[in-house]
Amino acid sequence: MGVSEAGLELRQQLFAELARVNRALAAPARLELLELLAQTERSVEVLAELAGLSVANTSQHLRVLRRSGLVTSRRDGQFVRYRLPGPEPVRLLATLHAVAAHSSPVLGRLVDNLRRTTDGMEPISADELASRSDEGLVTVVDVRPPEEFASGHIPRAINIPLGRLSGESARLPPEREVVAYCRGVLCIMSMEAVAHLRTAGLSARRLEFGFPEWRASGRPVASLPQSA
Repeated sequence: MGVSEAGLELRQQLFAELARVNRALAAPARLELLELLAQTERSVEVLAELAGLSVANTSQHLRVLRRSGLVTSRRDGQFVRYRLPGPEPVRLLATLHAVAAHSSPVLGRLVDNLRRTTDGMEPISADELASRSDEGLVTVVDVRPPEEFASGHIPRAINIPLGRLSGESARLPPEREVVAYCRGVLCIMSMEAVAHLRTAGLSARRLEFGFPEWRASGRPVASLPQSA
């Protein structure tokens, strides 16, 4: 007995919906906007500035993402603020990266070249970091901007944004390994941070992924109190 016509029609509708969500990811700017929103809620204007886009272009990309259920929005006075609806978009991006790294020779070469020219060492896993951090054997450094750190970070991490690292790395305990992390799997900031820390004579590695993936995996998260 074959599939009924109603079943075939339903299957086509399911595939069509999956294709629609996939199309929402088919723009580099929208992938970057999702990475930025994985850190914290942001207004259209802030997202436009961070992504180097016009406000109009950013709004257009966000509408596509919202129609696909990948972001939500709320009005805050004269501003519209966007955020992710949950951890699923972060997991989707991580899966997309894993599949592309395996199937795309170009992406694989780009990532390999980037790692060789920056940190040149395999990253530390989340499990190893959690264990070594609990034992007080590592210093965890979040190199994202302060507002992203305040919204959420790995417990016991300290915030030294990449631009301030050269002036503040001297205060890091030299006897401990330093683990740096930033916005995601492809975030360059943590790689550049590790390269700088090693040049300064410190033992350093980067986390295998960024804070959004850490949070999406259900691991403990810390945050700073919001000012009134």
